[in-house]
Amino acid sequence: MFGRRRRPPESAQPVSQRAPAIPPELLDRVRAIEIRARRLVNDLFLGEYHAVFRGRGIEFDELRPYVPGDDVRSIDWKALARTGEPLIRRYREDRDLTVVFAADVSASHGAGALPRTKADLAAEVCAVLALAAIRNKDRVGLLLFASRPERYLRPAGGRTHVLRVIREVLWARPQTRGTDVGAALEYLTGVQRRRATVFLVSDFLAADYRRQLRAAARRHDIIAVCVREPLDEALPDAGLVSLRDAETGETMEIDTSSAAVRAAYAENVAVADAERHRLFGELGIDEIRVMVGSDYVPALLQFFRKRAVAA
Repeated sequence: MFGRRRRPPESAQPVSQRAPAIPPELLDRVRAIEIRARRLVNDLFLGEYHAVFRGRGIEFDELRPYVPGDDVRSIDWKALARTGEPLIRRYREDRDLTVVFAADVSASHGAGALPRTKADLAAEVCAVLALAAIRNKDRVGLLLFASRPERYLRPAGGRTHVLRVIREVLWARPQTRGTDVGAALEYLTGVQRRRATVFLVSDFLAADYRRQLRAAARRHDIIAVCVREPLDEALPDAGLVSLRDAETGETMEIDTSSAAVRAAYAENVAVADAERHRLFGELGIDEIRVMVGSDYVPALLQFFRKRAVAA
């Protein structure tokens, strides 16, 4: 989006009142997203998710007799001294994970040049990851934000809760229009005391969230999901056009037939992206990049496989 400027955070708390009645066509979209997401989870992502997100740690399960080939480091030496028999300590995985989606629902995510919006794509990516989490008995929470935190769902489990997460992202009606990633992270750090895996979903065309991101990354495992559409990064050669910032309402006439104008637009975004990549690298934050109009499955698979190697 051209000319995006960060708005200062506002003091209002996340919306808690009952939302207006949801139209049937939206429920149809939720069901369609769930069906596709469930198929992808079953066919591609369930094993990948489990391999990467193993839980907070391991818990002692039982002692069993040593058999040749067992790792001698697993022998319980106190039990050996007590019984005279070598016994192996067995552990089971503690899968009690909390996954939170912090999703940007600013005005720019519902606008765009394509029939499908960034909000649509964000909802589907969140659905895939949330379903994988629920299938692994993890809890899922949601924070919607624009110029301020707008709505917060406490982490919970179950298919019904996942459907609500998808519905909330698609049906978001924020009271503000801008984007303040920093305010969202600060709020999340305050309400989510326990360590969580946080998928931060935004187009990241806003700025000035370094301090809050650094603080949040000390407590949580943050994964950035950058949702863009082609117009966010490059202008087409379409002559004289009028661009309106969905968040500020500002309108600007741009001569897109000028190669210099198109280059300056692309360079402005590239410079901001390079700075963000440096910050993410410094804080150890992985990034998943998805584009409206393109298949997001390869990006998710690449993320899981990269994480599996690093684990």
